[in-house]
Amino acid sequence: NVPGIQICEVFPKLASLMDKAVVIRSIVGCRGGHDGLQCLTGWDGNSLRNLGGRPSIGSAVARLYGPVDPSVPPFVGLAATTRHVPWSDPGQSGFLGSAYSPFKPDGPGMQNMTLKGISFDRLADRRQLLSKLDTMRRDIDISGTMEGMDAFGQRALDVLTSSKLVDALDLSKEDPNVVARYGDGKPYNYQYDGAPTCNDQLLMARRLVEAGVRVVSLSYGRWDSHGENFDLVRDHGGKLDQCLSALVTDLDERGMLDDVAIAVWGEFGRTPKINGNAGRDHWTKVSCAWLAGGGLKTGQAIGATNRLGEEAVERPVDMQEVVATLYHTMGIDTHSTTIADPTGRPQFLVNSDPIAELIS
Repeated sequence: NVPGIQICEVFPKLASLMDKAVVIRSIVGCRGGHDGLQCLTGWDGNSLRNLGGRPSIGSAVARLYGPVDPSVPPFVGLAATTRHVPWSDPGQSGFLGSAYSPFKPDGPGMQNMTLKGISFDRLADRRQLLSKLDTMRRDIDISGTMEGMDAFGQRALDVLTSSKLVDALDLSKEDPNVVARYGDGKPYNYQYDGAPTCNDQLLMARRLVEAGVRVVSLSYGRWDSHGENFDLVRDHGGKLDQCLSALVTDLDERGMLDDVAIAVWGEFGRTPKINGNAGRDHWTKVSCAWLAGGGLKTGQAIGATNRLGEEAVERPVDMQEVVATLYHTMGIDTHSTTIADPTGRPQFLVNSDPIAELIS
């Protein structure tokens, strides 16, 4: 619905919402790692590796802002577990330590998020005993491990004494018409290992943000299309078109879109040349991203490639610029904001400016 911007036929619903979104066509600087590290941090895996690595956006925001509500973690990772472990990465805490790791509400641990057969008073007694034991451990701890354990323990107690997080994760409490708008959540079984195409995770993300979560990360599908690329894109694209357009519309109708930034992207592009298996292989020279909300100047496309999509020929955008833009939407000035690493040295979040065309 924006003159001059062409969207492929797989995404008709998103095409009708381009006035609320931005396409970046000229992302450069992809290192080629088969993981989401650059998308989640802005850095490659070698940066500060000896100190634990760079913190992800969610962990940095958790460190800078803390929780909105003590019973709701500031950073939640919804990425499902996959055999190729990097595809499961929700964003790591890096040198910040485990206290700022994402909360992952998946698997059997979900059943332990509510109190069963124990009163709040008895829980408080147990917490007091734990505190005394922790004090003794802390006296001999020189690794900093106890700080992370303290944070995990407090987070667990806050969750147990409030239903806010559990309610946000319970989609049965959502309007059935809204659930239907997002579409079915289904596990992914296309070719082989990959994240599920669970549309309801995007709805869950909206509910988590409403509950006070600052950053939500998730993985959607498996786009590693070395074979049968066109069938995969039609399958994944149709599902993503429904749930992502539903998320934008849902946030807009609730008056939340200007306050919530959405970023959809991957670790590199795909080869312009189709291989012998009707697939596209890894291509690091240029990639793309889709952003919406967050008070950004939407309804535009940034940059361009040559005719064959081989390289950026207009306005190359570094991956760190995208991350800097996301920090900007959350009120974080990447020029002046630093976080101390374990040696006490201040570290900037990224070394790039936000994308000037997108910010006021």
